[in-house]
Amino acid sequence: MPTYLSPGVYVEEVEAGARPIEGVGTAVAAFVGFAAKGEYNTPTLVSNWAQYTEKFGDFAEGCYLPLAVYGYFLNGGTNCYVVRVGGSRSAKELPAGPQAQLGGYRVSARELGAGSLSVEVSDPAGENQPDDRFSLIVKDNGKVVETHQVSSKRGKENVLTVVNTASKLITIEEVAGASLAKPDKASVALREAPTPPPVPRKVVADDYVGDVADRTGFGGLEAIDEITMVSVPDLMSSYQRGLITLEAVKTVQAAIIAHCELMGDRMAILDPPPDLSPDQVKNWKQTEAGYDSKYATLYYPWIKVYDPSTSDNIFVPPSGHMAGVWARSDAARGVHKAPANENVRGAVALQTQLTKAEQELLNPIGVNCIRSFTGRGIRVWGARTLSSDPAWRYLNVRRLFNYLEESILDGTQWVVFEPNDDALWARIRRTISAFLVMEWRKGALFGLTPDEAFYVKCDRETNPAEGIDLGQVVCEIGVAPVKPAEFVIFRLAQLQGGTSLVNE
Repeated sequence: MPTYLSPGVYVEEVEAGARPIEGVGTAVAAFVGFAAKGEYNTPTLVSNWAQYTEKFGDFAEGCYLPLAVYGYFLNGGTNCYVVRVGGSRSAKELPAGPQAQLGGYRVSARELGAGSLSVEVSDPAGENQPDDRFSLIVKDNGKVVETHQVSSKRGKENVLTVVNTASKLITIEEVAGASLAKPDKASVALREAPTPPPVPRKVVADDYVGDVADRTGFGGLEAIDEITMVSVPDLMSSYQRGLITLEAVKTVQAAIIAHCELMGDRMAILDPPPDLSPDQVKNWKQTEAGYDSKYATLYYPWIKVYDPSTSDNIFVPPSGHMAGVWARSDAARGVHKAPANENVRGAVALQTQLTKAEQELLNPIGVNCIRSFTGRGIRVWGARTLSSDPAWRYLNVRRLFNYLEESILDGTQWVVFEPNDDALWARIRRTISAFLVMEWRKGALFGLTPDEAFYVKCDRETNPAEGIDLGQVVCEIGVAPVKPAEFVIFRLAQLQGGTSLVNE
């Protein structure tokens, strides 16, 4: 309390009512795969397709990552994180400028696009210079812009030490296995280095899984809290090219599920192996893979899209496009709305035309089908998780709880270290209740009144003296989520003189 020592009028600001809880974002995807360029193992925020091409290059043959990201944005996605894998798991790839080789040294421009530079080796300045001394001259369009007096011997005048410290245009490094003697007199132009292939020759499961400490693979995504969905589309391109086995595919997908379960605030969007029939997909899910998680979904079949890198339509894993559908549904209706009965933009055909009878095999085991309907296009026709628990059967229920939990967690940080008494418990109740009332008004919670939709309990019963002595404050929250109308049944009965339609 302030101390007043002189007469006067004073104004004080005091807190009144509940502190507002702001809802967190629900549609931030993370994609892991191969790209034409860019840093390896670095989660990079991308907000549109132009940013992706600037940082990771354009479409590349054999890479599903750019097609997945493009499908994400096309279907309504906004922000996403992209992780390029396939390089060294401990080193980042830096963009290399134009290069040239002088004897046992490789000279590189410090900036991309500096193709007008050339480097010349000539005699050193002065008379009676040692045999190891020489001049390294840098020219731009034939004009001398830098001159370095250097030596091939170790020491402070060594060419590596002098050039890498003093030059603003070039860097120089040793070529592995080459002789480091004084290079012969010559003048060479710096040329663009060949672009490495986007698909590495050898990939192992650890390239995708990565390591949390080294921030590699999707393990590095643990440091980014706002991610809500994870897709690894190039896992299937690796399998198609024989870079990894089917057992490795299962290992990586199980690791993705474990990652999402550990984080508790994101969903894994899995792809099935290519060219599977409905019976094979059922066997894959139940027997071979055996996935059972409320933090994972599986979509079938693959979709056909246009691939600019081959100028042809190809079949691709659907996870990237599905992530975009989730984002579009969240923006239009909210996270409580099941992201189904939505058109898949960019899809021109399906790898398998599913029938109603075939979907009856897949829907009960949690495989979300993508189907083509005459006059309605290609649509997502399922909204289930891979969980066998009926309480977490529906995707929108799990995502709604992720949203509520994260929002309440972020919005109640002010509670920490407050006096643990009845006044605090009342403020907590008001804060959380106000937030849940807003969600109920949006249609996220079931019930005609707020009392039917949720309850918030934080009092002496949930906070006995023993818990207070341990520094704990416990608040119990119960919510009634809305469930999707998955099976719409109309019962018709014939009456004398006409028909009656009863909608249940």
